[in-house]
Amino acid sequence: MSVEIETDRDCEFLDPHHCLTPFPSDVFTREDDATATGRRVDFGPEVLLRNSEGIRMDPAEWNRNDGFSPGGLMITMFPDLDTETSDLPPVTDIARSLDTDASIVLIDTNTGERVPFWSELDASFPEGEDPALLIRPARSLRAGHRHVVGIRNLRNAAGELLEPSIIFAAYRDGVRTDAPRVEARRQAMERIFEDLESAGVPRDSLQLAWAHTVRSQDSLARRLLHIRDDAFAVLDDDSPEFTIDSVSDSGLVQIVNGTFRVPSYLTGDGGPGNVFHDEGGDSLPQQNPEVPYREANFVCTVPKMATPENPARLFVFGHGLLGEASQTAGLGSLGGSINIAFCGADWIGMSTEDVPTVTQILGQLGRFREQADRLQQGQLEFLFLGRLMLHPAGLGSHPAFRNGGNASVLRKDDLFFLGASQGGILGGATTAIAQDWTRAVMAVGAAQYGLLIPRSIDFDAFASFMSEAYPAALERKIGFGLMQMLWDPAEANGHLERLGPDSYPDTPEHNILYLEAFGDHQVANVGTEYAARSIGARLRAPALREGRGTAVEEFWGIEPIETYPYSGHALLVWDFGTPPPPIENLAPRDGEDPHGKPSEVPAILIAVTEYLRSEGGLIDICGGEPCVTE
Repeated sequence: MSVEIETDRDCEFLDPHHCLTPFPSDVFTREDDATATGRRVDFGPEVLLRNSEGIRMDPAEWNRNDGFSPGGLMITMFPDLDTETSDLPPVTDIARSLDTDASIVLIDTNTGERVPFWSELDASFPEGEDPALLIRPARSLRAGHRHVVGIRNLRNAAGELLEPSIIFAAYRDGVRTDAPRVEARRQAMERIFEDLESAGVPRDSLQLAWAHTVRSQDSLARRLLHIRDDAFAVLDDDSPEFTIDSVSDSGLVQIVNGTFRVPSYLTGDGGPGNVFHDEGGDSLPQQNPEVPYREANFVCTVPKMATPENPARLFVFGHGLLGEASQTAGLGSLGGSINIAFCGADWIGMSTEDVPTVTQILGQLGRFREQADRLQQGQLEFLFLGRLMLHPAGLGSHPAFRNGGNASVLRKDDLFFLGASQGGILGGATTAIAQDWTRAVMAVGAAQYGLLIPRSIDFDAFASFMSEAYPAALERKIGFGLMQMLWDPAEANGHLERLGPDSYPDTPEHNILYLEAFGDHQVANVGTEYAARSIGARLRAPALREGRGTAVEEFWGIEPIETYPYSGHALLVWDFGTPPPPIENLAPRDGEDPHGKPSEVPAILIAVTEYLRSEGGLIDICGGEPCVTE
């Protein structure tokens, strides 16, 4: 059989619609005995996306990895695909993905288990174009595991079966070709067919199948853990050095502004656009010998009611999207009324000063490490801020934290993390590696930016930068998959497996409370539930009133809490009356955005503060009924 395939680039050729589809695929890896998975990502120099100016992404940073994202966005395309006649498992019925006759099957071949997911046609495609088929796991894929996707019984609106590509049909039907690249892959394809046969999926039913390996936990966390351990070794049990720049009165609290010194693992001065100081390849970041330290800023609120005998509890605060440390001051009234001291820093990589770099990156995705590396340095700076709050020679040693007395008004043994929005996404990674706190609240937080951003109204201000550079909707979707591979070490998505008993070395077990505002316009509910499901969180139930949601089984895969107080991972859902979010991968726009409303509800603040105690847990603040604010 004669088969024509593109030979000028090392493309994936099972799906003829793009060089990179189906994505992600092990065809873009090679064997490597030095990695934890035994494979290494191996994108060729002419494979990754090219922008409208002709600049192609350099694959070097992606090729460090030993697999793909645990977020596992899977992308392919079938023209004329109809979701109804094909019976695709939607986000509203995740359980259908595990049906014996499901049209799509996702298998963890290390365990042989079926993995729950949902599928959707990309609603962002222009009208008249065939949209991409997106497959999203309902929980994070296991690090280091190989996964196989099998697709069958896809039909058009008339109910007619769709034809597979010529090359896939040749593999499926055992037809030999005269294309050397096709034949070189035949053994790997036979393994995929065997995996699917073992799962009860006959090869003759398939229209497409492929495999991809998920990045190992070592690959995901190696550099972040290295800079943590190296920086704290440099600190040597001392307090980070700090300066106080100003103290001002603000009602119930004093607002303290200052800076603290952190080892810098970035090039140059560590500002926007700089990346890890390393030698490329598998080398680890090293402290920059020319600019060995960064002066990170902080803002703290010190309750006036705090005394040495009644010291303030300590909360590290992670600010919202592309914000800055000054947002911490907005918590002053809360902290001042319940005796909590909040301290926050700029989350470099996604702070206000990074906005120009972010817009440039969206136009040239090959620069993405400029954001991803700075984010990891930012994680380190939040760890140092926590140590600065706790250490006897830290903030409490300064008069600004003594309320006119001779002793600190800060507790020395009680530190927690509160992340809001962006802080509740990045904060999952910070908490996973934190050694100074074990409990955290992610207020309207979630995981996996590649899932969240296309479903957020916040992307409205940035979408044009990406669409002008990458006009094809399919390429923008692939772009999010590629960005997620570098985002993972710096946000919750890369660390969900380690937010529990199987924590990182020299790291305590952590517990997290996720807070979801139903119908959130900025942080998609599906991202919050994905994170909660991945860490085994329990649901404060009943979560919604009858008929409020759109799913066959709301919060599928998240078991309800049976007794209170509950000290483990938990999900608390609050309904402010906003319409349910769209079923499609679009941002919610109906009704009033509830994103910032949880901070206005006293009962939520009570739940959060009760959970964030050393021996605390989630209490049932809604009396066995759905939590609702009319």
